[in-house]
Amino acid sequence: MKFTKLFILLIALTVFIGCETKPATTANTNEANMNANANTNAEAQYTAQPLNVVDRPIKIQALMTERGEQETSEPELLVEMPKDGATINSSNVDIKVKVNGEVKMGKDAEGKGNHVHVILDNQPYAAHYMWNDGFELRNVTDGEHTLRMFVSRPWHESYKNEKAFKTVKFTVEDGKADEAKPTTDGNGNTMADAKSDNKKMEGADAEASTAGKVDFSKPFITYSRPKGEYKGEDAEVIMLDFWLSNAKLVGDGGDYKVQYVINDTQPQTLEKWQPIWLKGWKTGKNTIKLTLLDKEGNFVDNSDYNSTTREITVTK
Repeated sequence: MKFTKLFILLIALTVFIGCETKPATTANTNEANMNANANTNAEAQYTAQPLNVVDRPIKIQALMTERGEQETSEPELLVEMPKDGATINSSNVDIKVKVNGEVKMGKDAEGKGNHVHVILDNQPYAAHYMWNDGFELRNVTDGEHTLRMFVSRPWHESYKNEKAFKTVKFTVEDGKADEAKPTTDGNGNTMADAKSDNKKMEGADAEASTAGKVDFSKPFITYSRPKGEYKGEDAEVIMLDFWLSNAKLVGDGGDYKVQYVINDTQPQTLEKWQPIWLKGWKTGKNTIKLTLLDKEGNFVDNSDYNSTTREITVTK
């Protein structure tokens, strides 16, 4: 009798446990299916990467050899104006720098030469070649702004020694800028679009400009190239280049990576700080997104400066 009661009790307990665990098993299966679907959808939003990383063009290699010590030099960029932290009561802001080192600044007979990339806030750079008298940012709107400047070679590849790069924060107060007009540099370059219009200006790649809450003591990336329009031979192989601050990439012994996405294709990762050359661009508009990640692949937040998208035009 006792054996019979014990047997019935064991059967009841088994049924009870089975009823309790079945929903949990179903839930786990559903969750696994949802995760699988999410991963599939995440992959489906990208197409295959049609571009190939190729060697530096032969003509650039030859130019590097011809330049001799200018290639191995480590130029030093010195900012005279504006001073970091300055408050300026004008919409016109004077920019003046000097470059020390074994590099010859200015254009050669072919209109090329070493120069400085100047970036207002997180906008596309303007290239400046002659620095004897500096230049002027015009119609800068009220508020805090940033400047990032670095020395570049004739084909716009940046020098990557620490002293070749400088940052400046300044504030325009009661500058009386016309917010319906863009910020320019006086040389025909648009440095930022008007605040009143968030659409891109016709023929330019600049938008409404604000400094954001960037912290220049933390890791940040500065987008440099590609930029603008590429035609003919120059459209075959295009350089991707950037400046990296307060961080090392994993391939250089650090903890960070740089991700680039071309035209919503499969993201690619760079693990060494050096330019790459890409072949296979489509004719027409192309977008490039550059993002700073930690070694686990997480976005490194620093205002909006660590994820930048630019558009270029390729004409073949």
